[in-house]
Amino acid sequence: MTTLAPSLSESGRAEILRLLHGPCDPAALSALTALRKALADGDPGPVHGPGRGAALLRRLRSLADALPPGDGILDDPAWLAAVHAHAAVADPSLCLAGLVHHLLCLGSLTELSVDQAGLEPRLSALREGRAKGVYLITEVGQANSHLDTGTRADFDPADGSFVLHTPGPGAAKFGSAGTRGVEQTGVVLARLFVDGTDRGVFAFMVGLTDAQGPLPGVELSDPIALDALPLDYVQVRFHRVRVTAAHWLSDGARIDRHRGGNQSGDSTVAFHDPAGSPEQRLQRTLRVGQGLWAAMPAVAAATSRRTAVQAVHYARTRRTQSRLAPGVPLLAYRSQQTVVLGALADAFALTCAADGALAVRTGARTPVPPGQEREDAMGFTPWAAVSRPLAAYKAVTVRTAARLTAECQHRCGFSGQLTANRLAGYRDFHHAFETAGGDSQLIFYDIGRSLVEEGHGREPELREPLEPTSPYWWPALLRRHRASLVRELIWLGAADASRDPFERWNPLLERAGVLGEAHATLLMADDVVRVLDGLRDPGLVRALTPLAALHGALSARRWAGSLLALGPLEAAEFAALSAAVDRLCDAVMEQLPLLLEVFGEPGESPALGAMLDRARGAAS
Repeated sequence: MTTLAPSLSESGRAEILRLLHGPCDPAALSALTALRKALADGDPGPVHGPGRGAALLRRLRSLADALPPGDGILDDPAWLAAVHAHAAVADPSLCLAGLVHHLLCLGSLTELSVDQAGLEPRLSALREGRAKGVYLITEVGQANSHLDTGTRADFDPADGSFVLHTPGPGAAKFGSAGTRGVEQTGVVLARLFVDGTDRGVFAFMVGLTDAQGPLPGVELSDPIALDALPLDYVQVRFHRVRVTAAHWLSDGARIDRHRGGNQSGDSTVAFHDPAGSPEQRLQRTLRVGQGLWAAMPAVAAATSRRTAVQAVHYARTRRTQSRLAPGVPLLAYRSQQTVVLGALADAFALTCAADGALAVRTGARTPVPPGQEREDAMGFTPWAAVSRPLAAYKAVTVRTAARLTAECQHRCGFSGQLTANRLAGYRDFHHAFETAGGDSQLIFYDIGRSLVEEGHGREPELREPLEPTSPYWWPALLRRHRASLVRELIWLGAADASRDPFERWNPLLERAGVLGEAHATLLMADDVVRVLDGLRDPGLVRALTPLAALHGALSARRWAGSLLALGPLEAAEFAALSAAVDRLCDAVMEQLPLLLEVFGEPGESPALGAMLDRARGAAS
C-alpha cells in the first residue's frame, strides 16, 4: 500500500487512503497489498502459445483471492474497482481479462439470472478463478452490431431449451475466447425467437472450451493478433448449440408452455417480458455495463498516477545538456513542468472522478436533484440510455488517461518506450477502451443529443468572479460553456422534431460530441471541487488545491478554441492563462515531495537506471 508522508495527520492518511482505494475496509486494503505482491512475484507466462491459458488463469485466480468469496464476490463496487486498478498497474492485459471475467461475464450471471443454482458448477468455477469468463457481444459483420444482433437463440417448446446458431459469417462474435487448454464459459448475447417471433436480445451462458479444446458446436477461428493488448482474440461461431433453460439469463422474462392449447392439440407457448419492448429489453440486458463503467475511472486513475509520478521522477533526475543551461534537470523547464505536473493534476482529477463514479454506482450520490430523474430513451446507441452518468465517466476518464499517458511517454524519451516501465501498455489499454465497453465518441454524441432535446441551454448565474488560479474557476466556466453549446445546437435546428432525425443530426454530430464531452468533463471538474471541499487535513488541502486549479487551467487551454468561439472565455482571460499556469506550477513544485509520496508506489525505481546498472555490472 502507498507509503504516506509522515507530515500527514492520522486523519489525513485515512482521507488519502480512502480517496486512492475507495471506501475499502482494512481487510480489503490488506488483500490489495497481497494482490500487488502476488502480481509482482508471479510469472505472467508467455504472451501467446502453449502455457498461456494456464498462466492467465493463475493470475485471474490471484484477483479472485483478493475479492470476497462465494456469491459475495461482486457485492462491493469499490473493492472490485480497487482490485482491477491494482491489476491494471501491474499488467494491463490481465486487467482487461479480469474486467471481462468479473464485471461482464460474472456480472451478467449474477444480475440477469433468476436461478443461480441452475448455473452450477460453472458459476462456482468462475467465482473461484478455476475457469475463464468471456463476454461475447460484438459481431464482425456490421457497425453497432449490438443494435442488430444476428446470433439467434431459437426456443424449442419440446423441452424448453434453446438452439444457439450463427446464421452467417457476419454474425460471428469477436472476443478473447481463444485461450487454449482451459475451461472457458461465455455470456453470449443472442436474439431470442419464440414461436418464430423476435423477442429481443438476451444473454445466455454457454460453455466454450475445456482442457481439450472447443466444445461441440463451438467453432473458434485462428488467433487474431492484437499486440497492443495481447489476449487471445478469435472469431466465434455457434452451430446449433443446445442451451438448457437454466442457462437462459432471462432477467425476469418467462416462456409458458401449454400442451394441447389449440384445435390440433399441439403445444402452444406464451412469452412474457417485464421489459415491455425489444428496445427496453436490450437496455436491461446491457445494464451489466454499469459495473464496468463504474470501475474504469479507478483503473484510469491508478495507471495515470503511476504514469505521472514516473514522468515527474524522470524530469527531476534527467540532466540536460542544452546550450540554454547545461546540467539543469528537465523539470526546470516550463515546457516540461506544464506536461508532467499537468499529468499529476489530471491524475488527481481522475482519482476524484473515480470516487464520483463509485458514488453514483452505489447510490451514495445522484447525478441530478431528486425528483428530476428521467429515463433516457435509446438514441444512436444504448450506452447512455443504460446509465448516462456512468457511461460519461467511462468515456471521459479513458480518453483523459490515454492522452495523459501518451504525453508522459513522449516526455520520458527512451525510458518511456521501455516495456518494463509499462507506459506503452497503459497507453494502448486506454486507447483500446475508447471503443471497448461502449464507444466513447458514440457516448458523447448521445449525451449531447439528450441535453439538446431536454433543453439545457439556460445560462447559470455567476455568483462572483473567479480567477483561473482558483479550483472553482474551471467548473464554473465549463458549466457556462455547456449551456452555450446547447443553445448553439438548438439555433442550428437540432431540436426541430419536425425534421427527419438523420437529416437533422447528421451535420451536427461533431458539435453534439463536443457538448457530450463537455458534460462528462464537467462531471469530473465538479468531483474535483467536491473532493477538495470534503478534505479536513490542512496539509492535504494545501498540497491539492494548486493541483486542482492546475488541472482546470490546463483543461481550459485545451478547450480554448471552443470556449473562445462561443464566448464563455474572453480573449483577455485566455491571454492571462499562461501566467496563471506558471504560478500554479510554482505552487505545485513547492508541494511536490508530499504529492509524490501520496500518489507514488513504494519500492519502485526507474527501469532505465536499473537496466544500465546491470549492463555495467556485466561488463566489469
